[in-house]
Amino acid sequence: MQSRFVGRAPTRVATRSPAARGGRRSRPRSAPEAKELVTSRSRELGESGVKVAPIGIGAWSWGDALYWSSDGWSDEKEGLARGALQAYLELCPEDPWIDTAEVYGGIGGESERIIGRFLRDSVSTDAGGKPTSTSRPKVATKFAALPWRYSKGSVVDACRSSLARCKTESCDLYQLHWPGLWFNDQYVEGLEEVVKQGLAKSVGVSNYSDKRLQEAHSKLKARGVPLASNQVHYNLLYRLPETNGVLEKCQELGVTLVAYSPLAQGVLSGKYDEKNLPTGPRARIYNESFMRKARPLIELMREIGENHGGKSNAQVALNWLLCNPLVTVIPGAKNRQQVEDLMGAIGWELEEGEVIELRKAALAVPPVQGFPAEDL
Repeated sequence: MQSRFVGRAPTRVATRSPAARGGRRSRPRSAPEAKELVTSRSRELGESGVKVAPIGIGAWSWGDALYWSSDGWSDEKEGLARGALQAYLELCPEDPWIDTAEVYGGIGGESERIIGRFLRDSVSTDAGGKPTSTSRPKVATKFAALPWRYSKGSVVDACRSSLARCKTESCDLYQLHWPGLWFNDQYVEGLEEVVKQGLAKSVGVSNYSDKRLQEAHSKLKARGVPLASNQVHYNLLYRLPETNGVLEKCQELGVTLVAYSPLAQGVLSGKYDEKNLPTGPRARIYNESFMRKARPLIELMREIGENHGGKSNAQVALNWLLCNPLVTVIPGAKNRQQVEDLMGAIGWELEEGEVIELRKAALAVPPVQGFPAEDL
């Protein structure tokens, strides 16, 4: 099907507040079965055969003591993260998954270690200590293309180390975190090798341009391995994949786009404004001037959410992305309450006119700086 997200960008229009537009009249909506909704369906990662829920949990913040946790990581925060994962598994019984990386929480893979502790404790045992059932999410993690890594063996070794930290014998998706300055052919060969050795069920890339995506896809296809995904920064406030060819290339190649920071690092949740800014490094990106310009979009999201039975801004933002069946999202979650909010993004669907209206409103907000590796 033709994506609503691919093609010429809509003409920029001024965004008015709900009051200026005379308000949006609520109307009764019939609620179709969840299985009929694009936003509720599990998605196959490319042509890999691996299926994941439309919403996964991003573990970028777990173990972090700099970007996300200016006051450091703690046992209390780990307990809250554990509760977040438990809530997710309760609310997402079909194809749950969690995304991490060896550089999350520090170069030593602290986020992976935290997940390993959670997965180790998720196994139920009988009175004799034998495993009886397992409630475990699928695991996705990533290889860091650091300059001193130069061979396919580097990818295999890194994958084995990540699996050890995650307390699992294999992962469901192993990704190249960003393109390297050199050795990219060797890294792609490494992806083939982790599949051959049974270390990963599928492989993908992250922060890849359309050109690099095509190259990786072609090299893996020649080796009989499908490229499953490209994980990129994508949300209402950061729509570069729509204009730089990445989304279109994913659609052309049958590669799933995994959207990280789908809530713009919390800004699209509606909990921040020009008088209440995000903390730490995020405050330099989403500053007072930016939040003032983003206010009309935030207000429109709130209005649309109300007309869908009181959906939150976060739910609207995620649903906007999930209306494209090519896309999966991995919002971060630090506690049970956040997960409960996130999972409310499925089971309903924005109308096509609302998808377009939100994009038009977002065009009035200046784009933020992306990850430089996208241009490599």
